[in-house]
Amino acid sequence: MEIKDLYSLFRQCAGVTTDSRTIAGGEMFFALKGENFDGNEYALKALEHGARFAVVDAASAVASMDSVPQGIIPVEDTLKTLQALANYHRENTFVDGKRLTVIGLTGTNGKTTTKELITAVLSSKFKVTATKGNLNNDIGVPLSLLSIGPETQLAVIEMGASHPEDITGLVAVCDPDYGLITNVGKAHLLGFGSFEGVKYAKGKLYDWLGSHGGTAFVNADDPVLTGMASERAGMEVINYGIGYSGSIVLPSDAVHPFVRMAIPQEEGSETLLALESHLAGAYNATNIAAAIAVGMHFGVSLEDAIEAVESYVPTNNRSQMERSSRNMLIKDLYNANPTSMEAALSNLAMTEAESKAALLGEMRELGEDSLQEHISILRMVRSMGLDLVCLVGEEFRKAVEAEPDGGEVKCFGTSDELAAWLAGNPVSGATVLVKGSRGVQMEKTLKEL
Repeated sequence: MEIKDLYSLFRQCAGVTTDSRTIAGGEMFFALKGENFDGNEYALKALEHGARFAVVDAASAVASMDSVPQGIIPVEDTLKTLQALANYHRENTFVDGKRLTVIGLTGTNGKTTTKELITAVLSSKFKVTATKGNLNNDIGVPLSLLSIGPETQLAVIEMGASHPEDITGLVAVCDPDYGLITNVGKAHLLGFGSFEGVKYAKGKLYDWLGSHGGTAFVNADDPVLTGMASERAGMEVINYGIGYSGSIVLPSDAVHPFVRMAIPQEEGSETLLALESHLAGAYNATNIAAAIAVGMHFGVSLEDAIEAVESYVPTNNRSQMERSSRNMLIKDLYNANPTSMEAALSNLAMTEAESKAALLGEMRELGEDSLQEHISILRMVRSMGLDLVCLVGEEFRKAVEAEPDGGEVKCFGTSDELAAWLAGNPVSGATVLVKGSRGVQMEKTLKEL
């Protein structure tokens, strides 16, 4: 079936889903295959539950039946078809007679928070469709694009990568007019091979913009990003940054635990506007600056942008600070890599508190650099003079074995083991950073804090 014909059917549907359990009625179901599942096996159930159509692999059993059930649409490859349909929808969505503007963003750290801040700022003036949560891979990006409705005026699409060519495929699907790389750091080194590999992968967004006459928002304070941008011809650059704008990041304390900034009212102005967010971690100041820069480019006033940032409250275990019955918790639980771990620990070091603790889960997908990167974090956390350091996972255990001296730390095999220890050794009156790679499930410790 031609994509334009499939698109005509899509326009008759109530949306798209890849999970037969979420069908409410009228959707187009895509039967995707993975290592441990085959959506083709659920195609008939999807139709029974109310899906209008089920797109299946032509080689699947359901497509090979003597009498193919009504509503079954066989295609060569369901994932590629999903991506092609998403791109066709993106290219055929117009606002006031002009093709819909798409802002694409990627980066090692801060992608989701920056995406949500940009969405909050732009939403003060426009109807915005943005990536839900962190649906930023080869399935999530097309699903995000296919959620664009007739009321959408701008789209903000987050793109993640763990292999060198991931961004290449994602930009081809979402075809961004504008792009933003939050930063380039050490993450997924197992897939990228090296820091240069990370730069290569993230730089594919700049490559796309350069070859298609697009525009990049570039943190002028970041020499890695400015260097990468300068290498791409044909790409317009809009600079932003804390130092670049003359903004000031104010210190956090017990009374003001979240990121606070003073921002010039206009370029060169000595009049500063105050901003007090609900985000933990001074490193989020750059994410805030990015959101304000994007918003102002699209006509959002600085005052409205500040108000939008101040109204945003994180709910996704990223940069969250909340007070429990006994402690102040800094929750950054979704992911961890050397760059984000160093930033989180630096923020803890700058936080004024009588007692501090760090509960850290191992960093994954670092390949042959894993031991050295965990040793570096071990050295850093030992140098901070914290009252309690608890490390979870085999990689941190290896680091402590390699460097047993230098300061007391407690090691645990799993987050469950740490939670059990905390139950018998309660922590009270402390500011506690809880961070680790998602698979370590450090959130299991929160109930004991």
